[in-house]
Amino acid sequence: MKRKYNINNLEDLHLQVRLLKSEYTAKGDALAGDSKKYLHQFTLNGFIKKYATPSAFLKIDDKFNISSKVLSMALPLVMNSTFFKGSGLVTKALVGLASGKLGKSLDAEHLSAIFNSVTSWFNKPKKTKEKQALEVDYGIPPDSETY
Repeated sequence: MKRKYNINNLEDLHLQVRLLKSEYTAKGDALAGDSKKYLHQFTLNGFIKKYATPSAFLKIDDKFNISSKVLSMALPLVMNSTFFKGSGLVTKALVGLASGKLGKSLDAEHLSAIFNSVTSWFNKPKKTKEKQALEVDYGIPPDSETY
């Protein structure tokens, strides 16, 4: 894309250089911001915020109560196979009953609240360092006398 500039004197030249520098920085900032937004939507956190919302769970969960049924079956299996691996039959039965009752009481709202609180522990606000803008060379020496 070829641009035509109407430059008649040194003041017009300096004005055009300043305009080009400001346009360059504005486009660079916009591109950096847009690319950060674009890449953020493909992170694990972006997917979870988009699809694992309480409203998405509640639409299905209100009719079928899937989350509590799955948790009432899966939680006793997980607890007995990991934490209480070497315990006896009575302990495993009590853990199975207690975790089954706990699984029935948990629903999609509780699960999303627990997940959000756990992710907030790991997602600390990051300190951003301000980078100094690099001086762009447009090929015109600052002390040139172009009359």
